[in-house]
Amino acid sequence: MKIFFSIISVFISVIVHSQEKTITGKVWNFENSEPLAYVNIGIKNKTVGTVSNNNGLFKLLLNDKVSSKDTVVFSYIGFKTEKYLVSELNKIKKPILLQPKNMELDEVVVNSKKIKLKSKKIGRTSKGLGLFHSNFYSYYEKDVDDRLSKERGMKFKMRRNCHIKDLNFNITSNDFKSLKFRVNFYRIKDGLPTDLIVQQNIVFEIKDNFLGWFTIDLEPYEIFLNKEIEDVAVTIQWLESVKANEKSKYFAISTASSPTHTAYFREKAMDSWDKGGQNLSFYLNAMCE
Repeated sequence: MKIFFSIISVFISVIVHSQEKTITGKVWNFENSEPLAYVNIGIKNKTVGTVSNNNGLFKLLLNDKVSSKDTVVFSYIGFKTEKYLVSELNKIKKPILLQPKNMELDEVVVNSKKIKLKSKKIGRTSKGLGLFHSNFYSYYEKDVDDRLSKERGMKFKMRRNCHIKDLNFNITSNDFKSLKFRVNFYRIKDGLPTDLIVQQNIVFEIKDNFLGWFTIDLEPYEIFLNKEIEDVAVTIQWLESVKANEKSKYFAISTASSPTHTAYFREKAMDSWDKGGQNLSFYLNAMCE
């Protein structure tokens, strides 16, 4: 099965304020000129990254670690990745075109329809005592928008072929009227997430300061994971937020310290991954062989 996507056009402008440099622009579908939401944009390993918003607009803040020779990466599922030097983006006046690529079903996807399956929970299903929390807020943020493209998630061991039904996590604090995230499934290499396994945009919304166990229905995406991949990283990536009030800043998932489990996190799209011995209240419901 092949999936074809339209070309994306990105208009770039650069605004300089004192020592801070900002790259701004629009992302839209070239064929129908409609905005394209949640494209990953960033500089690898420089803690510089963002996603386009629901209207296709983006603002990429460049910190003092960035030079004119650094590369800005534009990445979107179904398209060939494009890379441009910061110095090139400063001069570009015409659209940047991302070329679509043919998408095949991933090699780790298997057909389990004729096999008898059993219900299985993969991950931590307990909230614990509620003493520890994995917060998306960090001390260094200037405002809530600094969280755009930030990711948190867990490493799961795949011991059987499984059909993934849903993802669940326990929210312990939530100061937002609306939050949008993307679910990402990654291969793991040398202990860290690498390539995406599921080539679909799985976007969900959390409304009205919701607290407690939250479930994302994954049935429509028909995700079948093969045990041969052994380990998989599943994360949620911050895409958009609407504060409940001016002081809103907290969103957290319950967690526990654990030397036998691995949590993954990174601050921006294209940034390097970090990991720690945590066990988030974060699990998959699956039907497995």
